[in-house]
Amino acid sequence: MLRALARILLIGGAVLATGVSAKAPAPAEPPTLNSRLSGELAPTHDPVIIREGDTYYVYNTIGRYIGVKTSKDLVHWEQAAPLFDSLPAWATKAVPGTEGIWAPDISFVNGEYRLYYSVSTFGSNRSAIGLATSPTLDPKAKDYHWTDHGLVVQSTHADDFNAIDPNLVVDAQGGQWLALGSFWTGIKLFRLDPKTGKPYPGEKPRSIARRPAPAGAPAPVEAPFILQHGGWYFLLVSYDYCCKGVNSTYYTVMGRSRTVTGPYLGKDGSALMEGGGSILLRADLEEKQRFRGPGHVGAFTDADGTTYLVYHAYDREHDGAPTLRIAPLVWGKDGWPVAQD
Repeated sequence: MLRALARILLIGGAVLATGVSAKAPAPAEPPTLNSRLSGELAPTHDPVIIREGDTYYVYNTIGRYIGVKTSKDLVHWEQAAPLFDSLPAWATKAVPGTEGIWAPDISFVNGEYRLYYSVSTFGSNRSAIGLATSPTLDPKAKDYHWTDHGLVVQSTHADDFNAIDPNLVVDAQGGQWLALGSFWTGIKLFRLDPKTGKPYPGEKPRSIARRPAPAGAPAPVEAPFILQHGGWYFLLVSYDYCCKGVNSTYYTVMGRSRTVTGPYLGKDGSALMEGGGSILLRADLEEKQRFRGPGHVGAFTDADGTTYLVYHAYDREHDGAPTLRIAPLVWGKDGWPVAQD
């Protein structure tokens, strides 16, 4: 018996020495932020994110007015009361037939929060962008109050662009710009007067991205967002089609430039002015097929230096509901971001 036990121990020791049975299991991948999100995540369209104090705010398109979601930890989200309860009088005159406010953009500039928003009717470029400001985002604060400053940029059927999907950019020299656009001839950039947050008189749009298409065909590029890193300006835009539930084909591409006015090029040198760029976000692989059509991104850099990308995608497991998604950006050695989605 003792001999048999010794033989077993000897064989076991030999196996361990060869490393066959001692091989440790591969460590589990840490959960992503997206996999931990909870609370009121849907419906969410066209989100942007910012932080004031200990609270994160996501402003988004929901119903007729601007939806607001809040969180203390970036993980659990609660639905707050929407911004505004009626359309500004100027908006209904500028865009007859409009029924709501779309695609907000939020920034802290010149000591106040600046919220740009879109007014349009679906599929038309008779559109306008408005501006509202508040000293705080906290509805409980004594000085909380949104002041509407009216029309910023307008497009009509005579224009070759669509004045929706605004994004404020402050360049490295302190200059202010408004990127905007959806379909038509693509993404435009307007130089702003910092005092008013509106274009200088006579300011003409600069083209920074477009998707050439045969005459009469749609050119699906929209929802610009420009962020800065390492001396570069990164232009993020959405290609193809949103708003079709799980059949949405939206995806996000990027290009970078040393100047805010471009030209913006992808990793391979392809120009966003020619429908190029590099993919940043795409739908889940076919074998998973849960979150479809990720796009209309916003970005925010937190106090610890982490940049978070916020966007919407359509959840196949919940009837295609447009759902809030948040992914930290990791910057590679090549200077390009990767979304940890």
